[in-house]
Amino acid sequence: MPHSELMPIGAFARRSGLTSSALRFYADCGLLSPAEVDPDSGYRYYSAGQLPRATGLRRLREIAMPLATVEAVLGAGPDDVSRLIDEHVGKVLGEAEAVRRQAALIKSSLAAVPGLPVTALKGPVLAGAIEQVLTATARDGGMPVLGGLRWEVAPEAVTLTATDRYRLSSRTLVPAEPAAMTWAATVDGDDLRAAVGEIRRCARVGVEATPHGIWLRLASRADQHCRLLAEEFPDHRLMLASLPEAITRVTVAKDALLGALEEHPGERVALSVTEHGMSVGTHPASPLPASVTGPALRVCFELITLYPAVSTAIGPDVLLDLRGPDQPVTIRSADRGDLTTVAMPVKHGPPA
Repeated sequence: MPHSELMPIGAFARRSGLTSSALRFYADCGLLSPAEVDPDSGYRYYSAGQLPRATGLRRLREIAMPLATVEAVLGAGPDDVSRLIDEHVGKVLGEAEAVRRQAALIKSSLAAVPGLPVTALKGPVLAGAIEQVLTATARDGGMPVLGGLRWEVAPEAVTLTATDRYRLSSRTLVPAEPAAMTWAATVDGDDLRAAVGEIRRCARVGVEATPHGIWLRLASRADQHCRLLAEEFPDHRLMLASLPEAITRVTVAKDALLGALEEHPGERVALSVTEHGMSVGTHPASPLPASVTGPALRVCFELITLYPAVSTAIGPDVLLDLRGPDQPVTIRSADRGDLTTVAMPVKHGPPA
């Protein structure tokens, strides 16, 4: 190739965003060899056609991708490129999460603050409750507390609560023994998700509080540490206390309602309740069999709000307490009321 069509290493470095030393390193690694090397001076030249590869190499290294993976990505087809990048990102995030959790453990141990026993719970029951209630959390950079689980411990009950502002889920558990103290705090949801597997495999879980976290003491397994969130949790008790009385109550088979929601094509769904049953979406001619008490109502929801509220209910039937088209709806199990979800409707739903 004529030299007039080649760029010296300095010019190529400026156009690609790589330093000259990085280009020499990648040439030695076989990732980006010069188009030509002057046999007398050893000076390296690059072509304009090499810029896309150089730019891609730089971008991949900016996300801390190992050289072996970079080489695989640069030589892969479009489908494999996406897969390899996603696998790398997943690995980096997993490693970062492991480092964060380990840092929390180190800080807790270096602080030398003993945990204060709070309560004890049955491991499988606690794990199930955490998974159910965490469905109502949200990742919100402006309100990190929405990603947490509120723990409220009283001598005879432990209540777990979460809210994403459109849904509020709460479950009350009976402790394995009367709680040692009254205590409340908001625990990091991601930490609890990571600990659920170990919690489920332990018959009894002791809960100990420290100034910045909780220890979940697991007999014969590694104890789990979860951070506390400092932000103030929304005043859910005031919201629950201010709910008006339900005017219509519906009991419907959980699987039938879930099936109808899964088949619904839109992002918003209307529940129409009459004395004949409950219709989902635009199918009033074929209502779901339901027990209805109270006047007919039509309430609209975002599907992503309603579906998790129904799916986490315990038992074959769900009970819906309706207060009006613009009022929160309470959803709970018809036969076991220890998991309760309050879902906010939307003002304008799909057409009837």
